[in-house]
Amino acid sequence: MKHFVLARNLASATLIAILFSSLNLQAAEEEVSWQVLQKAAAAARALSYRGIFVCQTGKQTNSVQITHLFDGQNEFARNVVLDGSPREVLSQGGNVVIYNPRNEKIVIEKRRGQNMFPAVLPLNLESVKASYSLHSSAAERVAGRQAQVLVLEPKDALRYSYKFWIDAEYGLLLKSVMFNNRNDIMESIAFSQVELMKTVELDWFRPTIDHNKNYVMEDEQVVITDSDSPVDWEIKELPAGYHKIDQMVRMVQGKSSPVTHVILSDGLASVSLFIEHIKSKTVPKNMLTTTGNTSFYTSVNHGHLVTVVGDVPEATVVQIANAVVFKINK
Repeated sequence: MKHFVLARNLASATLIAILFSSLNLQAAEEEVSWQVLQKAAAAARALSYRGIFVCQTGKQTNSVQITHLFDGQNEFARNVVLDGSPREVLSQGGNVVIYNPRNEKIVIEKRRGQNMFPAVLPLNLESVKASYSLHSSAAERVAGRQAQVLVLEPKDALRYSYKFWIDAEYGLLLKSVMFNNRNDIMESIAFSQVELMKTVELDWFRPTIDHNKNYVMEDEQVVITDSDSPVDWEIKELPAGYHKIDQMVRMVQGKSSPVTHVILSDGLASVSLFIEHIKSKTVPKNMLTTTGNTSFYTSVNHGHLVTVVGDVPEATVVQIANAVVFKINK
């Protein structure tokens, strides 16, 4: 009997040792995967490259020619949409200028910096680690190059999952696919061809000029403050992992009242929150819809229209809208 108990204890101890060894191995493998993802986040900004990538969302497909240069201090990028009207985006650091054909003119639009493929990953991955788990998959080839495949899965139902193909040699993100909770593809972006550049010349960093069209600056939106607003509001109990990364208040063409725009992110997904005063006697109805990979929700709160838009599940935009709390100043 004693031998039986001893054998059973030894078996239990061995099983526990194997379990801990397996857990340690999994943790080590996941840490290596995070290091690969960190390299991809840095490579998209620190490498100089050019190529063509294809972006597919729903039934819409666009090919984009990208040229990206890092001179050791500054980033320069030029994206040209190759399908339909040749829309161009030039960026230098956080400054983005869009050349957008509209009828017989080209409208020049200035925008705040935003993450564009392949720079879709933040340099600081801590917030991503808090909301997603990461594991590797079998290696594949993309654009003629060997790629490490990583799968990023959300820890809740408030965000989508992602699959990344990362160049095994240079660490550049070659392909990104976003899935919903039914494993349907919501968006796919992938290089069809890509190569590194050795030059530091910037002769390509300018838009293609169409001399048959007039170039006009977009009407400047006036930035204002909301210090005189009779309504105070705050955001409470955001969905786990989401935090505010930017906020502005502007007068928008066609709107009689200023619009507050808040940008929220979990480190990967980005969501826009808009708040505007309703002066019309006709109160809009709450509306929740999804178009492609974008969820859209509007609701009325204390005489204000609250709109939330983002490439996230519907539950997320609803929770963010409901997190806006108003307090009327007396």
